[in-house]
Amino acid sequence: MYRSLTPAEINQLQQQGCSAEDWSQLSVDEAISLQYIRDVHFSGVCKLGKFENSFEMPGGLCKHSGLSHATFHNVTIGDNCCIENIKNYIANYNIESDCYIENVDIILVDGETSFGNGVDVAVLNETGGREVTIHDQLTAHEAYLEAMYRHRPVLIEKLKAMAAKRTAERTSNVGTIGTHSLIVGTSYLKNMYVGPYCKIEGAGRLKNGSLMSRKESPVHIGYGVIADDFIVQDGSHVEDNTTLSRVYVGQACMLGHGYSASDSLFFCNCQEENGEACAIFAGPFTVTHHKSTLLIAGIFSFMNAGSGSNQSNHMYKLGPIHQGALERGAKTASDSYILWPARIGAFSLVMGRHSTNADTSQMPFSYLIEKKGETFIAPAVNLRSVGTVRDAQKWPKRDKRCKEGRLDMVNFNLLSPYTIDKMVHGLEILEHLKSLSGATSDTYSYQSAKISNNSLHRGIELYRIAITKFLGNSLISRLEKITDANGKVNLDRLAPSSTDGLKDWIDIAGLIAPHTLISKLMNDIESGVVASAEEMNARLADIHANYYEYEWTWAYQLMLKFFNLEDGKITLSQLADIVTKWKDAVIGLDKMLYHDAQKEFSLTAQTGFGCDGNDSTTLKDFEQVRGDFESNSFVTAVNEHIANKGALGDKWLAILNA
Repeated sequence: MYRSLTPAEINQLQQQGCSAEDWSQLSVDEAISLQYIRDVHFSGVCKLGKFENSFEMPGGLCKHSGLSHATFHNVTIGDNCCIENIKNYIANYNIESDCYIENVDIILVDGETSFGNGVDVAVLNETGGREVTIHDQLTAHEAYLEAMYRHRPVLIEKLKAMAAKRTAERTSNVGTIGTHSLIVGTSYLKNMYVGPYCKIEGAGRLKNGSLMSRKESPVHIGYGVIADDFIVQDGSHVEDNTTLSRVYVGQACMLGHGYSASDSLFFCNCQEENGEACAIFAGPFTVTHHKSTLLIAGIFSFMNAGSGSNQSNHMYKLGPIHQGALERGAKTASDSYILWPARIGAFSLVMGRHSTNADTSQMPFSYLIEKKGETFIAPAVNLRSVGTVRDAQKWPKRDKRCKEGRLDMVNFNLLSPYTIDKMVHGLEILEHLKSLSGATSDTYSYQSAKISNNSLHRGIELYRIAITKFLGNSLISRLEKITDANGKVNLDRLAPSSTDGLKDWIDIAGLIAPHTLISKLMNDIESGVVASAEEMNARLADIHANYYEYEWTWAYQLMLKFFNLEDGKITLSQLADIVTKWKDAVIGLDKMLYHDAQKEFSLTAQTGFGCDGNDSTTLKDFEQVRGDFESNSFVTAVNEHIANKGALGDKWLAILNA
């Protein structure tokens, strides 16, 4: 409960250097201790809580809660806050309990504001046309639909309305600094929402933004940060002279070391350092570390940009209107360059400079290599790369989000209907090129690129192996559900019970889903059946949760076609044959990974070790730093995988052949 000050209390505060434009506008907690308020000026309507606790500072110093050397205008201050050395003033804020604010120039809300909600971010096309309206509940999937489905204007109108509704809910002329927040050494905070347990240390300017911090995953804003028109979700860190303008930062992201971004979206677990981004849609786990790297006008996810990576979206004709896509898992090598428009297939590696506007979306897991100014494709070769498998293993482990309250729904599967369908098309393309130009041709032309003879035949083999592996994985998962405790397989339950998932699959910024279900959701949004962001997210969460059911529906149809089976007449013997092929494919691919890893322990890899010794000290130095090949954790995991999958295959062969 708040009460007015007594004349004696007013006199005490005046004796302690305090003043007020109207003491009757100041009310205080019943149990307030006035001795902790010194050299403070009050104006407008102000309310003060009590000051009973102390803050233990780094280095062991203790500071009692209280107010000193500050000016407050229309401010409510909760219990046990310490606010001191405010050079200018704090105006129009509700400061919740247990906050520590020190050495700040100014904190204010000026008029009505939405704290970064409702800002339009011009992704992909700098000149406009794909704007995404950000708000503090935005998911990667909502943003994807809004940016990429512009051919459905009613859908865009409805999505904009959802964002406008949330913006209206957040609009106020009073800001909030959440409980247990810390703000020190910061120059300028204007129209800011600061969530609980947030830490702002040494920031330069924060204007029109929301820091969606929470106790379980606080936000940290570090030294020299300048940010305008932005939202930062919980668990994220923005550090060290980073500059943001019209930017959305998703959950558990890390931006630092002077990174610069404008008109860009970064969704969960992105890590951006040193470089620059302009008009990008960075889906989950987009990573760039290098000062010389520019990401511009592209859509990415699970992407790692090498040093000096660059793209062009401007042909000096109609302006910066071109855009491109690196599908999930794509990487760029050092000094790579891509001229937009272009589309690079999933889990592909780009090396060199590419100006031919290539579309390799139907050739996933490929290398794009520049040779004398031409683009060469090595289809499927990334399937046998240690780096690809290592990435797939590390992404789930590097998900730093709290288990509760996750906004983005992320599917980490390397092999899925999305990538396998592209492999099926890629296999058909390679087979067609082979028949069209002959099996002995030196090179084959595809799109604006070339494929060597060896690469084409190797790609056919690797795509077949990967498709077999995926179908076997999906089949064994199904067999586990339809086999009883006595080892009897109920073939009547082999076929899927639903048609959901039969046709094309898409990747909407981390969520892999049947296109038909996403289309149905969009239809329902347009018709008003789905009328809120909460309902939309619930539908997306349901699709994500039922992924494996939809996967089997799709995989079953492909299995019939790929292995020449007849629906309803599949025998145990035929299933055993598939398991045998699956076992060979898995072990064969693992052996390729084993040999690829072995290259990292070759004599060439040892170059630079044992600098002042002979060959003996070189090997010893190498082993001390890198260890020996057989005890390497990845190699050990590959060997264990071979053993485990071999045993799993033998188990099912015994059941199916019984």
